[in-house]
Formats: sequence, C-alpha cells, structure tokens
Amino acid sequence: MTDFISFIPNISASGNPSKSFINLEKWLMRQVGKAIADYNMIGAGDTVLVCVSGGKDSYTLLSCLLALRERAPVDFRIIAMNLNQRQPGFPEDVLPAYFEKIGVEYRIVTEDTYSIVKNKIPEGKTTCSLCSRLRRGIIYRTAREIGATRIALGHHRDDTLETLFLNMFFGGKIKAMPPKLRSDDGQHVVIRPLAYCSEADIARYARAKAFPIIPCNLCGNQENAQRRQIKAMLQEWEKNNPGRVESLTTSLRNVVPSHLGDSRLFDFANLEQWPTTLENEDEKGFVAPDQSIPSTYIRTAPASANKSHQNPSTTCSALHEQTS
Repeated sequence: MTDFISFIPNISASGNPSKSFINLEKWLMRQVGKAIADYNMIGAGDTVLVCVSGGKDSYTLLSCLLALRERAPVDFRIIAMNLNQRQPGFPEDVLPAYFEKIGVEYRIVTEDTYSIVKNKIPEGKTTCSLCSRLRRGIIYRTAREIGATRIALGHHRDDTLETLFLNMFFGGKIKAMPPKLRSDDGQHVVIRPLAYCSEADIARYARAKAFPIIPCNLCGNQENAQRRQIKAMLQEWEKNNPGRVESLTTSLRNVVPSHLGDSRLFDFANLEQWPTTLENEDEKGFVAPDQSIPSTYIRTAPASANKSHQNPSTTCSALHEQTS
C-alpha cells in the first residue's frame, strides 16, 4: 500500500501565510493522505478525474491532490472536470481560467441538465435527486471517454455523517457515503479523499486560499430541509459535547455486525454456545474459551432441518474471526 502520509508537501497561500494557515494546510494534507492510504484510493499509473463544481469542497480536493502528487512516491495523472449544466447566471469563464492559472489538465463538459430537471420536477419540489442522477451519468461517461481509473468527489466527513443519519431517520437503514465505492455497473471506482476532513477546516482553508467560489444556488434550489436539520443537530452536539462528531466518524470504521441485527451480515440463526468439555471447565463451572474453537461458534444446521429455521442463503465464515 502506498504511503501518502509521509509525503506532505510544503505549499502556501499567496503572500506570507500565517502560522495558523500553515498548520491548517498540513493538517488537511495529512488527513487526505491518510484517507488515500487507508483505503488504497490511488495507485501508480492511475488517472484521477477530479470533479470540480466551483464550491469550497471541490477546490480544496483539487488543491490537496495536486500538492500530494508533487511528493507522492507513485506517479498518477490528474484531470479536473467541470460540468456546465446551463444554469442561468453560471459564470462559464471562472473555472477554465482557474484551471489554466494553476496549470492542471482539465475538461469542461456542457450538458443542459438544468432544462431537463425544470421540465420534470414540479415547481417548489426539490430537484437535487434527479439533478444528481443526471450529473452522475455524465461524469461516468466522461470517465470512460478519458480512460479515468478513479473518480474523485469532494464529499467530506460532515457529508458522510449527515447522510448516515438521513438514512437512519428517514430511510430505515444504516448507510452513509463510503470513502471508496465501485459503481453499480462495476466500471468505475469513486473515491472521496476528503473523508476525514471536517467542513469547518475546509471552509477556513478555502477562505485563506481565496478560491474563486461559484454560488451553489444558481439553480434556485435550496439544500434539502431534512439535511439542514441533521446538520444543525450535529453542530449542536459538537457545541455541547466537543469530540462527539469525531467519535461518530470513528464508529463508522468500527462496525460489529454481531451486535446489530442484520442476518444478512451475521449468521444469528445458527449461533450456539461453545461446546463444553471437562478440559476447559474450571472448578466454578466457568467454561474458558478453547483456542481451537472459533471465538463465535456456529452450529451447522442438519440437512433435514426445517427450512423455516435455516438462515437464508447467507455465508458468514468471514465474519467469525471478526466478532467477539
């Protein structure tokens, strides 16, 4: 696995950067490098299509990846991409000028998804879902055209947690935004290098770098009301209990399927106690774990057992060693 953490570059904002900016920059670079290393996001020879909308998150993503590439132990290609959706008032010259200024290879794709969305979605209804699907299809198509092996998106830690609680509260499922994802058709790998970065740190960095931010409300649609509620809830939690958001983030990397309730992830139906032998029972009757027996003992159901008592086509052997 490539070590991106040891190669944090020394880049700076224009002028004389303050010590606080330098520390912030190093922190963000380290978080991005750690996420890339932890999930093996980028390897030698990869072509990374970096999606840049003109917001603070995607600018920060591009800035971090370009800086890391200068010192990384492997060579990879970066192509910035912007999708011009023909929104009224969209400043078409801003991003091409920025890409030219920093010297990054780029592609501007123009598709009038704005009109499609406005024609399909009734006035007053949120357009985000359809817009997102259309945008994703265009990004995947562009990735195929240029031979990209990775698609980098600018979602950060807060986006991940907000999505987790949205799915729990309103969708009845435990599901967030994974740091690395294979598309449904298996043709693309999507990565989120900002997965460990907080929105507050990204906002501070974007202000210090003076990125030419493009407003995100050109379509006239506002952030989903449910997401706003979740965002406010998380901010209140962090205000009253500093460190709670970080703890929530850590929990996403410490999942214990045997202590949840999804039988597709753990074979509860065939779960039994350890076999008891005289050798592993002490004078008080306590049965010590037999090292030759898996930590979770699964009894194989007899072939003649009633089908209603069998676990539905689930193989959990990989989980036996992970649970306690």
